[in-house]
Amino acid sequence: MKKKQSKIAVLIPCYNEAKTIAKVIRDYQEVLPSATIYVYDNNSTDGTDLLAKKEGAFVRYEYKQGKGNVIRTMFREIDADCYLMLDGDDTYPKESAQEMCQYILDGKADMVIGDRLSKTYAQENKRPFHQFGNQLVRNLINLLFHSHIKDIMTGYRAFSYDFVKTFPILSKGFEIETEMTIHALDKNFVLKEIPITYRDRPKGSVSKLNTYRDGFRVLKTIARLFKEYKPTIFFGLISFVFLLVSFSFGIPVFLEYFKTGLVPRYPTLIFSGFMLMASFLSMICGIILEVVVKKHRQLFELVYIHYAKKKKE
Repeated sequence: MKKKQSKIAVLIPCYNEAKTIAKVIRDYQEVLPSATIYVYDNNSTDGTDLLAKKEGAFVRYEYKQGKGNVIRTMFREIDADCYLMLDGDDTYPKESAQEMCQYILDGKADMVIGDRLSKTYAQENKRPFHQFGNQLVRNLINLLFHSHIKDIMTGYRAFSYDFVKTFPILSKGFEIETEMTIHALDKNFVLKEIPITYRDRPKGSVSKLNTYRDGFRVLKTIARLFKEYKPTIFFGLISFVFLLVSFSFGIPVFLEYFKTGLVPRYPTLIFSGFMLMASFLSMICGIILEVVVKKHRQLFELVYIHYAKKKKE
């Protein structure tokens, strides 16, 4: 497929957003008149694609269900200097679009995050546990990756060409925002947050996010990425737990042996020994994988330097 080059590409992943998609397209045509707007339809059954075409957007299709699958295809197919990604549900303000894009175009950031949580999200979002879930994910990632990001799971972001073309997407669903945030932190991309005025979905528009199912997937993704990006700490914690279990079972056996010269509880001693071995093995795994991760970071930097050099040529 021939790629269309544009200075700013507005990316809108959609699944059954017929209630709002026309307004969203008109809003961003107004504030970014020179941008090319792409709507990627993800098996909608309500005519979202037809409405988007009527408003002048470029409509493409992704038949593998899930937001992560849609964004993977978007990033592969589209070339632009700046990418502005938003949802088609009319919850993100058009007024922030120019400022977000300008940071990218000026080279001041590789990812600009539209921070919902610092302003109106708590008042506008009526779905139970969403505020709690956002705060839990934010606190976990900031703790594990030593960052200070205020909104991890927002779908309103702007990206540089370099970030888009060097981001390996593995997630299939709504956990994609968590994955891209952690990738940016790990690879030392420049992040900028802008507080935005979030508004809840209009009446008749239904969220596709399942609080419990998708929340569990996000937590699972954080655990997987923690293991992959911070293996020494991840396996070190497991090693510490095994060590505590080993000592709690083994020390009483040894104290009894020193007191009486007898070992009446051989099964307990054997179990303690296995836990001690598991603790050592876990720590060794963490150290070996940390070397692998460091090597991958070095390779990423080398590939990135080569890519930047070719881009200039």
